[in-house]
Amino acid sequence: MLGIGTLARKVFGTPNDRKIKATRPLVAQINALEPEFEKLTDEGLKDKTEELAKRAMGGEKLDDLLPEAFANCREAAKRALGLRAFDTQLMGGIFLHQGNISEMKTGEGKTLVATFPAYLNALGGKGVHIVTVNDYLARRDADWMGKVYGALGLTTGVVYPQQPDDEKRAAYKCDVTYATNNELGFDYLRDNMKSELKDMFQRDHNFAIVDEVDSILVDEARTPLIISGPAQDRSELYVAIDKVIPELTDEHYTLDEKTRNVTFTDEGNEFLEQRLLGLGFLPEGQTLYDPESTTIVHHVNQGLRAHVLFTRDKDYIVRDNEIVLIDEFTGRMMAGRRLSDGLHQAIEAKEGCKIQPENVTLAQVTFQNYFRLYDKLSGMTGTALTEEEEFSEIYKLGVVEVPTNKPITRVDEHDAVYRTGDEKYAAVVEAIKESSEKGQPVLVGTTSIEKSEMLSNMLTAAGIKHDVLNARQHEREAQIVGDAGRLGAVTIATNMAGRGTDIQLGGNVEMKVMEALAADPDADPEAVRDRIEAEHAEEKQKVLDAGGLYVLATERHESRRIDNQLRGRSGRQGDPGRSAFFLSLEDDLMRIFGSERLDKVLSSLGMKEGEAIVHPWVNKSLERAQAKVEGRNFDIRKQLLKFDDVMNDQRKVIFAQRREIMETEDLSEVVQDMRHQVIDDLVDSFMPPKSYADQWDTQALYAAVIEKIGMDVPVIDWAAEEGVDDDSIRERLYDASDEMMAKKTVDFGPETMRTIEKQVVLQTIDKKWQEHLLTLEHLRSVVGFRGYAQRDPLNEYKTESFQLFEGLLDGLRETVTEQLSKVRPMTEEEQAAMMQQILQQQGGVDPAAAGAAKPAADAAPGFDENDPSTWGNPGRNDACPCGSGKKFKHCHGRLA
Repeated sequence: MLGIGTLARKVFGTPNDRKIKATRPLVAQINALEPEFEKLTDEGLKDKTEELAKRAMGGEKLDDLLPEAFANCREAAKRALGLRAFDTQLMGGIFLHQGNISEMKTGEGKTLVATFPAYLNALGGKGVHIVTVNDYLARRDADWMGKVYGALGLTTGVVYPQQPDDEKRAAYKCDVTYATNNELGFDYLRDNMKSELKDMFQRDHNFAIVDEVDSILVDEARTPLIISGPAQDRSELYVAIDKVIPELTDEHYTLDEKTRNVTFTDEGNEFLEQRLLGLGFLPEGQTLYDPESTTIVHHVNQGLRAHVLFTRDKDYIVRDNEIVLIDEFTGRMMAGRRLSDGLHQAIEAKEGCKIQPENVTLAQVTFQNYFRLYDKLSGMTGTALTEEEEFSEIYKLGVVEVPTNKPITRVDEHDAVYRTGDEKYAAVVEAIKESSEKGQPVLVGTTSIEKSEMLSNMLTAAGIKHDVLNARQHEREAQIVGDAGRLGAVTIATNMAGRGTDIQLGGNVEMKVMEALAADPDADPEAVRDRIEAEHAEEKQKVLDAGGLYVLATERHESRRIDNQLRGRSGRQGDPGRSAFFLSLEDDLMRIFGSERLDKVLSSLGMKEGEAIVHPWVNKSLERAQAKVEGRNFDIRKQLLKFDDVMNDQRKVIFAQRREIMETEDLSEVVQDMRHQVIDDLVDSFMPPKSYADQWDTQALYAAVIEKIGMDVPVIDWAAEEGVDDDSIRERLYDASDEMMAKKTVDFGPETMRTIEKQVVLQTIDKKWQEHLLTLEHLRSVVGFRGYAQRDPLNEYKTESFQLFEGLLDGLRETVTEQLSKVRPMTEEEQAAMMQQILQQQGGVDPAAAGAAKPAADAAPGFDENDPSTWGNPGRNDACPCGSGKKFKHCHGRLA
C-alpha cells in the first residue's frame, strides 16, 4: 500500500520535477532561436550583445532577454570552443540566473553552464563575479571561457593573490571576473582600509556565481577571513610551555573527540601549577585561578590543544620550516591562512619551527556575510541537496537537482565493514590489484595525507604502480587527475580528488596534446591532435570494456557530501563505473559516532578475520551518524553567524561611513558637528543642566577645554559673569573653536586643511574599529560563561557590543576633535629637520651639501650626524645634541 506522500508525488511530481518542467518552454524557445543565430556573422554576435545591453540598460527585464541572450551565448561557445550546450546545461544556467543552486553531476559541464547567466547578467554593466575554489581553476576558467565572452564582445578578468594593483583594478572593471572566494573577501576588507576612492578595487556586488558552492559557502564558512597586523612577540613563552606539555599524562586532561575539545582535570591543573611555579612563569603565591594568570592559562590551553587535537600530515604539514594548514574538507594546503589566538604559534613551538609573532585583527568578515552582500547569488556543485536547509536558511538559496544529459549507469555497492584497519587495508590492496590487472582505472579516496602515504607504501610493497595526489603534490593536481582515467591507472587522492578537473576515461585529450606539443614545439598541432585523438579513442574503448572508473573509498567522511563528491568522479556523461566504500570499526567516524549496536551486531555474527559485513542496514546506520555530525556542524556555523551578524551590522555602518567620507570633498561641517558635540558633552559634564552656578566645576571645564579642544579661553571668567547660563557658555565655546579652526584653514590653505581633516577622520575610524574588534574578540571569549548564570550569551553579546559601539562613536568624536586641535603648520626648523630625516633615509646624503638648513647652534662635541652612538643619551624633551635648538623628540629623536 502506497503512503499519502508517495501517492501525491506520483500524481503531482516532486517540487524538483515541477521546477524542471517549468524551464522546458524556455529551453524550447532558446532552441527555436538557434537557426536564426547560426546565420549571424562573428561581428553579428557582438552587435547582438550591444543591442541586448541597450535594452537591459533601458529598463527591459533580464528575464525577457533570457532566450535571446542564451541563444547568442550558445552560438558563441559553439564557435569559440566547439562545444554546443546540451538542454540540461541551459536548464542549469536558467536556475543560476534565478538565484538558485544548480546541482549538476560531475562531467555535466558546469564551467560552460556559468557563461550563460554570467553573460545575461553582465549586460546591465555592473559586472559579474564567478567564484572558484583555487587560483588554478580561476585562471583556467577565465582563459578557457574568456574565448566565449570575447566572441560576444565582453571583457574577462581574473583576480589572484599578489597581483599588481593596476592589473587587479582592471580585472574588477571587466564584465566578467573570475576569482577565488578568499581573494574576493580579502579585497573587500582591503578596500575598506583604503583612504582614497581611486585606490579601491571592487565596484558593485551585483551577481556572483559560486562554483563548488558547498565547499565555499558551507565547509569554509566556519573560518572567518582575517587581516591582521603583528602584536607583541611571545616566542619564549610558547617554547617554554611546549616543553611542559609532553610531561602530561592521560589523567591530567579529558579529551572529547566529538566536539574536538580538550580540558585540564584538577590533577592536571595542580601538576601545571607546580611546574610553572618551578619554571618561574607563576610568581610565588599566585595560582592558576587568579585573574593575573589569565594569559598564562590561555597559552597552556593552546599548547595542550596543539599537541592533542592537531596531527602532523593530517591537520597541517611542515614546509620550509613553516606550518601550513590543510583544509579538512578538500585536503588542500591553505597557504597564508593561520590559526588565531596563539594556537598557530603553539603548533610552531611543537614542531620546532620559527615562531611568527601573534597578530591583532585589523579587519575581518565571514564568507556568509561577504556573499550576502551580493544583490543576487547563485551556485553550482555536484553535491548540495544534503545541505539544502542550510542554503535556504542562511543564504535564501533554493537547490535544484538538474537531470543528467545521459542516464547514470554507475554501480554503487554497499559499504564493506571490516573489524580492524589492517584487515580493511589488506582488502583494499587486493581490490586495487584485481581491478588494475584487468585494466580498470582506480581512484582511491583517503581522508588524510598520512593515510594516503601509508596506502602508497603498501601498494609499492605489492608492486602496484600508482600516483599520489595530496596537498604535497598540489602543483601536479590537474596533471594527476587528467591521467586518472587511463587504462590500468591507480590514483590515491585525499578528499579533494581534483575538484574542477574532469576524470575522462582513456585520459584527457587536451592535456595529452599540450604535453606532446611542449615536448616537440616544432610539430604540427593538427597532426599531433589527430594522432592523440585516435590513440585516445582506442584506449577509451579498452577502459569502457574494463568497466570504467572504479572509485574505491577507504573511509567515510563526516559529511555525506564529500562521499557523494568522491563517488561522482565515476560515471560521468553516462560512462560505466563502479564505487565502493571499505570501512573498519577503527575508522574515526565509526569509532566516535558509529552506533555501539553496530559493534555488537558484528561481534555476535562472529566475523572471521579478513571477513567483511555488507548490508543495507550498515549503510543506513552510517548515514544516520553522518546526518548527526552534519547537523552539529550546521549548528556551529549558525551560532558563528549569529555572533558575526552583530558585528556585521556595525561593520556595515563603519564601512559605509568610510566610503561616505572618501566621497565627500569638504568635511569641515562634519568635523564642526563633532567638535560641537564634544563641547556639548563637556559642558553637560561640568555644568549639568538645571544646576546652580555654585554647583558648576568651571576649573575642571577650563582644563578639559585645553586638553580636548586645544583652546585656552577664560571659561572661569565667563562663568562668573552675571546672568550667564550653560547655553551661553556653550555658544561662546562654539564660536571660539570655529574661529580657531578658521584661522588654521587660513594658515594651511583651504585645500590642505580639507585633506588633513579627511585623513584624520579616516585614520581615527580605522584605529577605533581595530580596537573595537579586539574588545569584541575578548567579549566573545568570556560571554559564554554567562550561560551558567541563566543568561543568554548571544543577548548579552548583543547588548554589550552595542554599548561598546556607542562608546566607539563617542571616542571617535573626541579623538578627531583633539587631533585636529593640535595640528599646526610646521616651523622652518621643523621643515629643515624633516628634510634632513628624508635625506638620511634616502642614503645618508650630507644635509649641508643638499642645501638643508644648518644647525642653529654648535653641535655637542664628537656629534656625528650618521652615528647614533655619538649622540649621548638625551631625554625625549631635552635639547637635541645636533644644536638645532629643538627638543630631541622633534629632531634626531625621531630617527633614533
